[in-house]
Amino acid sequence: MKKLIAVFLVGLFAVASASAQNKLIGMKRAKQIASQRVKGKIKSAELEKEHGKMIYSFDVSTGKGQITEVNIDAYTGKIIAVDVENKKDEAKEKAEDMKEMKKP
Repeated sequence: MKKLIAVFLVGLFAVASASAQNKLIGMKRAKQIASQRVKGKIKSAELEKEHGKMIYSFDVSTGKGQITEVNIDAYTGKIIAVDVENKKDEAKEKAEDMKEMKKP
């Protein structure tokens, strides 16, 4: 009987764990994580699918015209990338976003 209960509890934990992995951390929590990683003012924030993964993407103005992009896994809260962008990079990214939006 103890083995049956143990197997049941392990199965229940596995199901709970799997469903927790399918839940987004939320924009508020993602902003907290981004703000802890890069100091500055968040200029834009979005939830997007990039390379097949759902991410929160933040553009943070860090001063002197510099923008740092912080990407956070939308499910785990793990920081995926932190990239300092220049104006050319930012313009290229906006053009790619506009192109994606026009696709049916």
